Amino acid sequence: MGFMDKLKNRFKKDTETEEVSEKYIEGMKKTRNSFSSKLNDLMARYRKVDEDFFEELEEVLITADVGVMTVMDLIEELKMEVKRQNIKDTKEVKDVISEKLVEIYYGDDDEQIESLNIQEKELTVILVVGVNGVGKTTSIGKLANQLKQQGKRVVLAAGDTFRAGAIEQLEVWGERAGVDVVKQSSGSDPAAVIFDGIKAAKSRNADVLLCDTAGRLQNKVNLMNELSKVKRVIEREVPGAPHEVLLVLDATTGQNALSQAKTFSEAADVTGIVLTKLDGTAKGGIVLAIRHELNLPVKFVGLGEQINDLQEFDAEAFVYGLFADMLDEE
Repeated sequence: MGFMDKLKNRFKKDTETEEVSEKYIEGMKKTRNSFSSKLNDLMARYRKVDEDFFEELEEVLITADVGVMTVMDLIEELKMEVKRQNIKDTKEVKDVISEKLVEIYYGDDDEQIESLNIQEKELTVILVVGVNGVGKTTSIGKLANQLKQQGKRVVLAAGDTFRAGAIEQLEVWGERAGVDVVKQSSGSDPAAVIFDGIKAAKSRNADVLLCDTAGRLQNKVNLMNELSKVKRVIEREVPGAPHEVLLVLDATTGQNALSQAKTFSEAADVTGIVLTKLDGTAKGGIVLAIRHELNLPVKFVGLGEQINDLQEFDAEAFVYGLFADMLDEE
């Protein structure tokens, strides 16, 4: 049984996985339309798998923003696999591509890399970072809603005290999700707000504290200093915390998101990515570039506007969403 069949079976078997796959199929429409049509076109033009075929395949993957380094490694793996399996027909390459995309995502890790590091029976502190405009506050609200649905007591700390309206925006999300928001007045010290948040979370016996942070200070150095200060306060108050530092990136910015990730990784020991607006871009391959080039797992993806559209990332569902049209043809 080929890898495509394996994916088909996994996502058609029961209602829960079917629901997940539907969200990915719908949310990855733009990427899939552009990727699938180019791939189908390529396979129609080439009957046999040769050097020219691989060269054009390379281009298709780069235009989907898979990232040059990732594409090079992927093509290398594909060539070896095609040789090993003695594949001559381009149609058979689809199966190998889909399998290798999942493999390159996980590398030597297992699927646990996608799960949040939630502490048992003690407070989990999650720091959420990212530049303004990427959907950071919205993602915090959606994540709070998700954790609450899982039966967790959640508190939000409004640490983005510099952006006009950020505190109010978080409060609106807090109301929507039905969770408490700890705040101070606009312009106050973010570290002091996070400190209050920790105290409140402890006294209310909360399971998870989600901390919003500033996304724009005058320059990179200011921003990074602010984040370091916040982290020090968290570490002092909750040893071993923050348990996750989630960087929110906007998928529609493509390679620009990659350079943001590099900057933040230097300052904040990022542990995972929340990739928003994946449904709004044709360059969904950025998921693979982030994972492969920065060695950071994508923990959540935004596949729509609704409160339930922030999905835990699943590399197989992602690849399934990418190849859905081709699966239907078979």
